[in-house]
Amino acid sequence: MDKPSTLLVHFDKGSAAMANEIKADLEGSDVAAKVEAMKRAVMLLLNGETLPTLFITIVRYVLPSEDHTIQKLLLLYLEIIDKRDAAGRVLPEMILICQNLRNNLQHPNEYIRGVTLRFLCRLSEPEVLEPLVPSILENLEHRHHFIRRHALSAISAIYRLPQGDQLIPDAPELVERALASEQDASARRNAFVMLCLCGTERAVAYLLSNAERVMEWPDLLQMAAVDLIRKVCRPPNRADKGRYIKIIFSLRSSPSTAVLYECAGAIVSLSSAPTAVRAAAETYCQLLSSQSDNNVRLILLDRLNELHTSHRDVMVDVVMDVLRALASPNLDVKRKVLDLVLDLLTPRNVEEVVLYLKKEVVKTQSGELEKGGEYRQMLVQAIHACAVEYPEVAGSVVHLLMDFLGDTNVAAAVDVVLFVREIIETNPKLCVSMIQRLSDTFYQIRASRVCSIALWILGEYSLSLSEVESAIATIKQCLGDLPFFTISEEGETTDSSKPAQLVVNSVTVSSRRPVVLADGTYATQSAATEAISTPSVTPGSLALTLNLRSLILSGDFFLAAVVACTLTKLVLRLEEVQPSKVEANKACTGALLVMTSILQLGLSSYLPQPIDNDSYDRIVLCVRLLCNTGDDVRRIWLQSCRQSFAKMLAEKQFRETEEMRAKAQISHAQPDDLIDFYHLKSRKGMSQLELEDEVQDDLKAATGGFTKETDDANRLNRILQLTGFGDPVYAEAFVTVHHYDIVLDVTIVNRTKETLQNLCLELATMGDLKLVDRPQNYTLAPESSKQVRANIKVSSTETGVIFGNIVYETSNVMERSVVVLNDIHIDIMDYISPATCADVTFRNMWAEFEWENKVCA
Repeated sequence: MDKPSTLLVHFDKGSAAMANEIKADLEGSDVAAKVEAMKRAVMLLLNGETLPTLFITIVRYVLPSEDHTIQKLLLLYLEIIDKRDAAGRVLPEMILICQNLRNNLQHPNEYIRGVTLRFLCRLSEPEVLEPLVPSILENLEHRHHFIRRHALSAISAIYRLPQGDQLIPDAPELVERALASEQDASARRNAFVMLCLCGTERAVAYLLSNAERVMEWPDLLQMAAVDLIRKVCRPPNRADKGRYIKIIFSLRSSPSTAVLYECAGAIVSLSSAPTAVRAAAETYCQLLSSQSDNNVRLILLDRLNELHTSHRDVMVDVVMDVLRALASPNLDVKRKVLDLVLDLLTPRNVEEVVLYLKKEVVKTQSGELEKGGEYRQMLVQAIHACAVEYPEVAGSVVHLLMDFLGDTNVAAAVDVVLFVREIIETNPKLCVSMIQRLSDTFYQIRASRVCSIALWILGEYSLSLSEVESAIATIKQCLGDLPFFTISEEGETTDSSKPAQLVVNSVTVSSRRPVVLADGTYATQSAATEAISTPSVTPGSLALTLNLRSLILSGDFFLAAVVACTLTKLVLRLEEVQPSKVEANKACTGALLVMTSILQLGLSSYLPQPIDNDSYDRIVLCVRLLCNTGDDVRRIWLQSCRQSFAKMLAEKQFRETEEMRAKAQISHAQPDDLIDFYHLKSRKGMSQLELEDEVQDDLKAATGGFTKETDDANRLNRILQLTGFGDPVYAEAFVTVHHYDIVLDVTIVNRTKETLQNLCLELATMGDLKLVDRPQNYTLAPESSKQVRANIKVSSTETGVIFGNIVYETSNVMERSVVVLNDIHIDIMDYISPATCADVTFRNMWAEFEWENKVCA
């Protein structure tokens, strides 16, 4: 049977055979050998050995020792040995120890007295403690604070025992008297905590009588005062709450950060008044900016997030203080800050927030930040969310972000181009300037996916004659000279746009392995879609502008198909806006030349991988369309695509609005409920904070804020019957699954007229489930019940099974009886909760799986 332990030391090199060696060392006169022997004895006992013959040896040879280390180890030994027999009575040998403990309590050395008093805090046998009480009380007046401190702890521990009030009946009065005259910080804290636990009225009286001097208290005592206020102000005991809140407000100027943190938490638990919540939020923000430990910052952000859930209107005022935590170099802290700030956006603060984020984006360009690319991606996503919710701020940031379309961090560049695509649709006023900027910066893009989206934007939103002509010229410039390769007289193929020594060598990155689509399905793609082409050329040379050519020559025919579609749209729109048919026909001929050159490249042996069928069919369709265009086809290409995109954005916005509406907590007051008018309330003797707090309490009571609804039907669904109604022992389990922990609350009912002895719930698991607790034996009276809890750890996502039986004994039958339990099946869906994930994030995480790289084509 498991027993409580106050000491834990790892020791795996011992065995019971060492007992004779320990005994011999203890009987010797060598102090160092005795110390080592006592250490081994303690560690053996902690690992389950009994060593019954060692006690008398220790009493004879260790007890008289004056060495401080041996005396300390002796107390540890006495702390962990069994002090009671099987019947629960105190062992007679313990009486031999009492005289030694009394001598220690009167020892001239302060260390011996202190460690003995600390040892007494862990004793629970009244028979041993009773003769020591007078000596313990004498130490309350010792001249050294070390002794007084531990004497107060010992008195508190003894008084809290089941029969402690009989051992020291006047303990609260003695401690109160000691607290009034004590000067040591730790001793005062121990005395005050004892009063809080055992004499709350005395502790409250002491706190209120010293309310004006609380700021002068040491931080340990201030923490204890905050804990007391939490305890005495729990509903329904809310009398004098205003006085307690004043004390906590005064503690907000304490130099101790721990006190500040506890004060903020206490303020929120005591009051929901806007002034109080604002004070707590400001305290958390003050700690957030002053603390350098990332774990502390994450905890503080969690507390601020909790405040935001129930007091969003107040948290809006401190949003800029929260943003200052972006100075932390840790990405987890930055991510939490941005998530919190995005939930606190309002029309009043959105411009200020976006301006701050814009400055942070500029800082990432310096290259001094570690993981600057990931941080820039987070900032782009945050600005994107701000611009979607408040379109009026998009114009101030979109042009800055477009400079990052050529970012070496592909994920950040994809986020930027997605942001541009959405803003250009939702903000028609910015369309002209954004198209012009995109045409100017298109040559900087090095990622295939970013190029694809940027080409789609140019094809859809280039509307005027100048925009269309500029887009066509930009694409042709990035493609370079045609054809893509030439055959020399020796029969060798070379890139026609480059000197002979610059033969493209990036084609080896081409791959035909499956890629995963947004819906989780596979598709075959013959290009490294996220590869960034970095030709080894000097800066400023012509090759740096040929981004499309480099990607196509690396085998990316999906991008080539996108180029063909974009040119088709641009030519079709040029035919509508260009008055000169000659110019329109010239542009059409140029587009056809590009498409045929791509087809020629794909069907040649210049690249190791030929063009895939999907891209080939797509480019051929574009060729046929330009050769023979109908009105219906023209309408589909020039209007339907953009309409579909607009419809997708509208559905996305509608879905987000519905989710926000579902999350909103709407409280309704019942008919005939009291309506409290703030301005008509009596203000006599009440501060502004107390008045606000009383009004807020009334509102919470009226709207059900103090009650928590529980889904009883859902709880009943998780109750599993383990035995039959005809079995002598009935058992049922309530299964609670929390992340990777499974808790079984098993109710066992004795349905017989006999007492069941040594009843044990024996469980076993199949699969990657592991039992945490060892089974214990119980005695169950006739027709009584017992609640047994079992903890199980989940170590994988496989389905597991929990099975077992109940074993018990009765007085009439000597053999043990067994009741087999029904199996409990733990399904993977029980501990997996649904969540959302962005497309880019999904693809990045999918690529990180090692097994995914081993999928054959």
